[in-house]
Amino acid sequence: MIAGSASPHRFIPAGPLRGEIRVPGDKSISHRALILAALAIGESRISGLLEGEDVLATAAALRAMGSAIEKQDDGAWHVHGVGVGGLLQPAGALDMGNSGTSTRLLMGLVASHGITAAFTGDASLSRRPMQRVTEPLSAMGADFTASPGTTLPIIMRGLCPAVPIRYRLPVASAQVKSAILLAGLNTPGTTTIIEPVPTRDHTERMLRGFGAALDIAEENGERVIHLHGECDLSPQSLEVPGDPSSAAFFIVAALIVPGSDITIGNVGMNETRTGLIAVLRSMGGRIEESGRREVGGEPVADLRVRHSALKGIAIDPALAPSMIDEFPALFVAASVAQGRTITSGLEELRVKESDRLSVMAAALTRAGANVTETQDGLVIEGTGGDPLPGTSSDGEPCVTHLDHRIAMSMAMAGLFSRNGVSIDDTRPIATSFPTFVNLLEQATGRGGTA
Repeated sequence: MIAGSASPHRFIPAGPLRGEIRVPGDKSISHRALILAALAIGESRISGLLEGEDVLATAAALRAMGSAIEKQDDGAWHVHGVGVGGLLQPAGALDMGNSGTSTRLLMGLVASHGITAAFTGDASLSRRPMQRVTEPLSAMGADFTASPGTTLPIIMRGLCPAVPIRYRLPVASAQVKSAILLAGLNTPGTTTIIEPVPTRDHTERMLRGFGAALDIAEENGERVIHLHGECDLSPQSLEVPGDPSSAAFFIVAALIVPGSDITIGNVGMNETRTGLIAVLRSMGGRIEESGRREVGGEPVADLRVRHSALKGIAIDPALAPSMIDEFPALFVAASVAQGRTITSGLEELRVKESDRLSVMAAALTRAGANVTETQDGLVIEGTGGDPLPGTSSDGEPCVTHLDHRIAMSMAMAGLFSRNGVSIDDTRPIATSFPTFVNLLEQATGRGGTA
């Protein structure tokens, strides 16, 4: 939950990014590791867990439903699972803070248990529609009492046994897919999901690791997932790889700030998450992989990133699912590239923590970029390698709308600007990347902060 008064900050031009850093654990994998460990019978150990507010909201909700979760002195988290079907009725509302991932995944979890749960969240989360996940879960038998517009607060009543469904995702959404799979764990029979466009597959990889019966095939060019319930999950020892979405900000900063040469260690390289790297390379970005290996069932590598002369391109909309969270950072790179960058097919960005198309267009424009907003994307005319003008020190700051990725993206813009960039609130950064400022100081020598 984002509490207290707004915390404005000014990010000023910095020297090159150098040395080696590691970003925190992957947020998507951290959520899923906690959830599946809570459903296993026995004790799981998770190292590298992201300890941001979003993930801690998931942990708190799982504790409220009976799982014992604690951090040990060695930094690892130990989870004592209750078994599939063993969730308890929570005594109070489940506060999701700012986390849409927590909300949607935990709704899936509750859907096939015979309990009732109330989901609440902060002002930002309470504006985000939940119909995409309530619709398929309702088909499985869950019942929802929601606020107007299918927003939080929502009271849901699970059904046990739930009804297996065959569901074709109307839009690419790893969260909706994962919610249905989690509901399917305690549902007799086969739950089937059809993905016209593949999305990040962390849930499928981890389900197999915990012992779930899962089949994946391709039918008529579409990805089809069959989960056979009911499942018994076995406890695991997991290491969470570095979050590519968190690494994205430092990748972009190193590419645009002259003289930069930085290595980011242990970054998750799941092919459903590496669209940004592919796009930046096609723009001329020098990003090299080394030490390719597997950690916790996920491919990882160390990335060396050096300052590069970027050029604008038209980005294939088919890449959007593999980089949907990284577009705000990409928009910053495009704003200082040579020529025009065109993005389209990004309607999903309008229903994130904020309307990321409108909010990034406004923020970059305030910082001096040349941005045109379209119905489903942004068109950005780059500076040709020159710094952005930035915002005046006594003028209005860039407005983040309590969106952590907006805040961090505009911080990167400030590093390569003439006058610096002010943002209205840094508090949202703690939801996903609590060590962001410290790593920025480590990489630049002084952090690029006023």
